[in-house]
Amino acid sequence: MRKIILLAFTFAVSAASVFCGDRHIAFERDQAVWIANLDGTGEKKIADGIFPAISPDGTRVAFNTVEKTSDTTYVRHIAVVDVATGKVDVFKDVPSDNSYYPSWTTDGKQILFTTRPHEVWDLVTINSDGTNFHVLKPGVQNEVTRYSPIWARDGQSVFCEDMTNIYQIGLDGAVRTQWKIGKIVPKGDVSGDGRIDVSPDGKRLLLSIDMGEESGRKDWDGPLPALWAFDLQSQKAIRLTPKKLFGWDGVWLDNDNILFLSRAAGEKNDSIYRMSTDGKNLKRLIKNARFPSVSAP
Repeated sequence: MRKIILLAFTFAVSAASVFCGDRHIAFERDQAVWIANLDGTGEKKIADGIFPAISPDGTRVAFNTVEKTSDTTYVRHIAVVDVATGKVDVFKDVPSDNSYYPSWTTDGKQILFTTRPHEVWDLVTINSDGTNFHVLKPGVQNEVTRYSPIWARDGQSVFCEDMTNIYQIGLDGAVRTQWKIGKIVPKGDVSGDGRIDVSPDGKRLLLSIDMGEESGRKDWDGPLPALWAFDLQSQKAIRLTPKKLFGWDGVWLDNDNILFLSRAAGEKNDSIYRMSTDGKNLKRLIKNARFPSVSAP
């Protein structure tokens, strides 16, 4: 009996170790949070909500809850779900019923997000256990909103955008650097949900850009979406997706590969694709999905 118990214990520890070592993709489908293996297999729903962001170690997923309170109003909180157990922790002590877009520090200890306690949007942080809520940069009336926040890799600043500029903001709330989007990408634009992601080495930003180009597709309403890599040192941007490949909501898989959303002509739903930054090795991983995030390399 002791051997059987010991064997079962050893197996459980080994399984947990394998789980922690594997990388996973979190994504949204039908107002719910899902995870899958890095190759797109093993899809599993783990919570109801939107905008999932998987923790660097892959053990937790931060996301938005969405609760309808009337025909026109909703309550949205930041929450964290434990992937292994399915236990959900909703951060209801945040002084707002309208919070969005969580982003993890690389050590998994803090979460950055936007919240709207009044008539403007604040950039805020909180510990991953829901404690130590802090306003990093308060919104100002009649000032542009900062969208799409993401932590820098060193955890000492954040990046965001206001549909005209991309900003790097320090932990004191001061703007360190800003770049005009139209200069980074001529004829390029960014919407309020235009995503930013930081490469694992911290040297490049992956930008979801709306191009001032004709899409050439009858079933596409809106600007042509493209993914660009912006080198923070050289201040130069390189287009990663060709005109024939619509790409948006991109995240770094590693320094040489990305995940992103795309939709082929005639399709009604978005899919998650994988591609190397040289434009090769394009592969569809997950159908009917949106807003991908991936655990750390």
